[in-house]
Amino acid sequence: MADTVAHDTTDGLATITLDRPEAMNALNRETKEALRDALEEAAADTSVRAVLLTGTGRAFCVGQDLKEHIEALREHGGEALTTVTDHYNPITRAIATMPKPVLAAVNGVAAGAGAGFAFAADYRIAADTAAFNTSFAGIALTADSGMSWTLPRLIGPARAADLLLFPRSVKADEALELGLVQRVVTADELPGTALELARRLAEGPTASYAALKESLAFGAEHTLAETLEKEAELQVRAGSSEDHHIAVEAFVKKEKPRFLGR
Repeated sequence: MADTVAHDTTDGLATITLDRPEAMNALNRETKEALRDALEEAAADTSVRAVLLTGTGRAFCVGQDLKEHIEALREHGGEALTTVTDHYNPITRAIATMPKPVLAAVNGVAAGAGAGFAFAADYRIAADTAAFNTSFAGIALTADSGMSWTLPRLIGPARAADLLLFPRSVKADEALELGLVQRVVTADELPGTALELARRLAEGPTASYAALKESLAFGAEHTLAETLEKEAELQVRAGSSEDHHIAVEAFVKKEKPRFLGR
């Protein structure tokens, strides 16, 4: 793993930390490759039951490293944007589709692709000092990192268009009001609260969480009739899981269930 991304797995929780604070966790090639590889590894690792994604320093991630990008533009022109296919798409896909919950702990500024990665997560908790900025139009680019898919689903197409066409800093309190995040805590509380929530997810019925992620993604693109059929299919799968049987037995006995993730 590169020095710019830390990756630790303990008790079923994979913690992936962008660790390039001197550059506000800007995404140079090394960081993008390391983040992509860490997320794909966590997605494939059956011992991982939840993922916590965060950053160090003043920023969660300010998006593309523009110093590196301008050099690539000078040398390769538009071909420099293959990073979307090579890096941003696999990163976003891993976050959004892995069969386990991903919690983004937004410790500071999240801009461009950095914001896109946070929006792709299943749950976002932000420090009260955090802020979001779509950024793309400000440098004459269009949306990437899945933002044209995630943002309208989080806040509606009209508000998404507003934030994309007129990029600005959306502070944590407004982000909560808009629905960009589910919870805001103080900067001091963020690490502990995020870890507590992530551990709860890792200890929970992760097979159920996987089905919920699949159901939500399916419902976003299909009719009610199709979604009802999908729910029935997934419910049969969930109902056949060991965790469901454990939960029902525990409920009858008035005990707390200990889920196995299967």
